Amino acid sequence: MANLSLFSWMRTPQPPQADTVNEAGGLAYRRDPRAALALYAATGCLNNTFYSDAEAQLQQVLALTAQVEPRFIARTALYARQVAHMKDMPALLLAVLSLRDPEAFALAFPRVIDNGRQLRTFVQIMRSGQVGRRSLGSLPKRRVREWIQQASAETLVRAAIGQQPSLADVIRMVHPKPANAERKALYAWIIGRAYDEAQLPAVVQAYEAFKRDPRGLPPDLPFQYYSTLPLDAAQWSALARNASWQSMRMNLNTFARNGVFDDPAMVQVIADRLRDPQQVRRARVLPYQLLMAFHAGAGLPSPILEALQDAMEIATASAPALPGRVVVAVDVSGSMQSPVTGYRKGASTAARCVDVAALVAACVLRGQPQAKVLPFDTEVRHVRLNPRDSVMTLARQLAINGGGTSVSAPLQYLNLKREPVDLVVMVSDNESWRDTRQGGQTATMLQWDALKRRCPQARLVCIDLQPVASSQTVQRGDVLHIGGFSDAVFDLIAQYAAAAEDGSSWVQRIQDMAL
Repeated sequence: MANLSLFSWMRTPQPPQADTVNEAGGLAYRRDPRAALALYAATGCLNNTFYSDAEAQLQQVLALTAQVEPRFIARTALYARQVAHMKDMPALLLAVLSLRDPEAFALAFPRVIDNGRQLRTFVQIMRSGQVGRRSLGSLPKRRVREWIQQASAETLVRAAIGQQPSLADVIRMVHPKPANAERKALYAWIIGRAYDEAQLPAVVQAYEAFKRDPRGLPPDLPFQYYSTLPLDAAQWSALARNASWQSMRMNLNTFARNGVFDDPAMVQVIADRLRDPQQVRRARVLPYQLLMAFHAGAGLPSPILEALQDAMEIATASAPALPGRVVVAVDVSGSMQSPVTGYRKGASTAARCVDVAALVAACVLRGQPQAKVLPFDTEVRHVRLNPRDSVMTLARQLAINGGGTSVSAPLQYLNLKREPVDLVVMVSDNESWRDTRQGGQTATMLQWDALKRRCPQARLVCIDLQPVASSQTVQRGDVLHIGGFSDAVFDLIAQYAAAAEDGSSWVQRIQDMAL
């Protein structure tokens, strides 16, 4: 009789052999180049991470772009900017495209370069020599020039904040042709040449007059223009009223230090703006940014903190009401304590990977109060949660400081308990090493295969928070890989949980983006 341990009938395909190791030295699966590029684009910030440095990340991205077709690079750049709300990575992919496919570059440029900061980042990347040239080249130079010529005066004034390169540097580089006397004076004002003040846009004329006599209300310009001027609380309040939503969110403590919140009326004004649904959606704020603003604002007035919580509920409104028996596994290991956007000298975000992972779990729990949440490092950690708590409160409770990493731990726990499961959502950086094997399949894939034998209908969603070229699971019909930390992941989870798509849906969504 045949050996049943070798020739038993399988409900699911046998897990494939692992073919690489991850940055932590654990057994892993190599990602398809398109999936790997998509993950880097949605999570990579070109900064040092727990297991890698910025240079290695850059070289990995450049190597991946050489393995995929230019049109997919263009669509990935669009996804990274418009859906994942990334900054540097879309500009890098656009720079690569400028050499690979001029037509795709021209199509993607106006949708990736959507503000002055993106323009300056693109120019800096092109001039660095990292993509193969140290100059813009004729087509990129023409596109940059056209962007400047078509931008409104207000857009250019706001874009003139920032260095390396400054907008003045870019203007000197591409020589935009002024369409009229006002634009000629504005270009001269930006680059520091002589200009006719009477020809400047009205708001710039008002600013120059205010610098000479800083009394009364300051003109409606970003408050960075006033950083060296002695302003009183009333003037700071005027700047707070005029600030963009994102600038207001980022500078709440600055406003507090300068007396803005000493006026109860201003507290109400700022609180109302923070919780305004239209402004929250238009700002494209990432949920983790609201979480950090809330944590950093311990000394702010209560109405401001309450408004931040309201904004969080709006920003995470797309959290899915997932059907069936749902489990959310949250990686709380040591590497998850690192900044989610990487280490950057003097400018590392306070938001850790574990904060974002906890936030995802909290959002799922709000949509499905019966969901089981399993924090894990080398084993499952047990935490009692109240699903009626706010997203902010739930995320704070789940952000545990852990140790080593065994991504298989929550699946092993479910199998030992023989828990029935319809959907598992795993949020991790995928650097599993404590459960690694000498060869064969990863422990995570073996545990998932065992769970599938018990629950054939079960599906697994792996949300990756860091740019890595390997995974603990193989992407297939019952396994979906998603990269990133924007609210777009919730939409994909909901579609996948409804069995509307198979495990290729994330990369396919990028592939389907219209150029």
